[in-house]
Amino acid sequence: MSTPLKITRLDTNQADFNHHLDGLLAWEGVSDKAVNERVDEIIAAVRQRGDAAVVEYTARFDGLDVADMAALTLDRARLEQALERITAEQRQALEVAAERVRLYHEHQRQDSWRYTEADGTVLGQQVTPLDRVGLYVPGGKASYPSSVLMNAIPAKVAGVPEVVMVVPTPRGEINELVLAAACLAGVDRVFTIGGAQAVAALAYGTETVPRVDKIVGPGNIYVATAKRAVFGQVGIDMIAGPSEILVICDGQTDPDWIAMDLFSQAEHDEDAQSILLCPDAEYLDAVEASLNRLLGTLERSDMVRVSIENRGALIKVDSLDQACEVANRIAPEHLELSVADPDAMLPKIRHAGAIFMGRYTPEALGDYCAGPNHVLPTSGTARFSSPLGVYDFQKRSSVIFCSPAGASELARTASVLARGESLTAHARSAEYRIKQ
Repeated sequence: MSTPLKITRLDTNQADFNHHLDGLLAWEGVSDKAVNERVDEIIAAVRQRGDAAVVEYTARFDGLDVADMAALTLDRARLEQALERITAEQRQALEVAAERVRLYHEHQRQDSWRYTEADGTVLGQQVTPLDRVGLYVPGGKASYPSSVLMNAIPAKVAGVPEVVMVVPTPRGEINELVLAAACLAGVDRVFTIGGAQAVAALAYGTETVPRVDKIVGPGNIYVATAKRAVFGQVGIDMIAGPSEILVICDGQTDPDWIAMDLFSQAEHDEDAQSILLCPDAEYLDAVEASLNRLLGTLERSDMVRVSIENRGALIKVDSLDQACEVANRIAPEHLELSVADPDAMLPKIRHAGAIFMGRYTPEALGDYCAGPNHVLPTSGTARFSSPLGVYDFQKRSSVIFCSPAGASELARTASVLARGESLTAHARSAEYRIKQ
């Protein structure tokens, strides 16, 4: 029999509860000095030497010794070939997921608008897609075709003409599912490169890799550090932390279901976080028993154990209302409302990346095929951030057209404010339009 899990048990009535919760939530994703210096060196080399630097770093880090970037470039025909190579079952699953993701995101598309005032002045907003987007996809064994769908499809729905994907293939290891997902999602070009060198190539462009306007997609610490370093030169989606799940349960859901929901995040990596809030102490005992009984059935049981013991918790709350208060403080990436009436609780939730309603809506469905995006704010950033969406691939320009009468009236106001700021040229520019 395996060693029982040493999972943190907390009660909101503990005098030191807030202190313990703060410690549980603490996570520093800041790169150390050595990582920053290495990334800065790689970015500088790619900016200076372009393709040659990318080829060198790919040989060094991925074990791919090639003559030039042509050997690291996949065309559309190769993506279509991957779609034919995967099993019929895999293809059907990808197609169903892709269609659901596409349909959901079509609801997010924003259109240009304008209105006309009484004097003929026209005000509005022009919405346009980004010209080119770069998608970073982890490669090798840690491959996520679902992330390809979640990142590329919203960009295409937004109207982005060109989506460029980079995916490392260490020692030549290519994941056909990832390429098939890229085919279905409408990815236009693929380069089999990764790491900080791929981020730099997308941000600044090389002889082969085109410069993009925004870089999205997950990666390791070097990728995250590189994304932070090139931000401003290009846009980025976010600097993501470890995956998180917070479950609020009324104590009536099968404990095995909740245990497996908690495991679903813990199996991502050792830093992932899984927390359960419930007003029923006996139910927390039952879930803990399920966790211990089911742990040995998982392929990644060792990783799950570290995650649950280091960052997981079962927390006794006084009520479901208090559970909502704690949830808003945590601002989780994924929030499950595993209760009889989730609609009644929903208005009380202010901060969460994605909210899964009811006992039959596990977070795992959202990861793959429910439709909403699974690229979500982590580490409490749901307080001010939103899921990735079509709006991340569109930009908005203000539209202003003044009629002669409208310009004259507005110029009087602008003149007073401009002179109050001692910006005389501003004032005089406006005053020229005043009708005498």
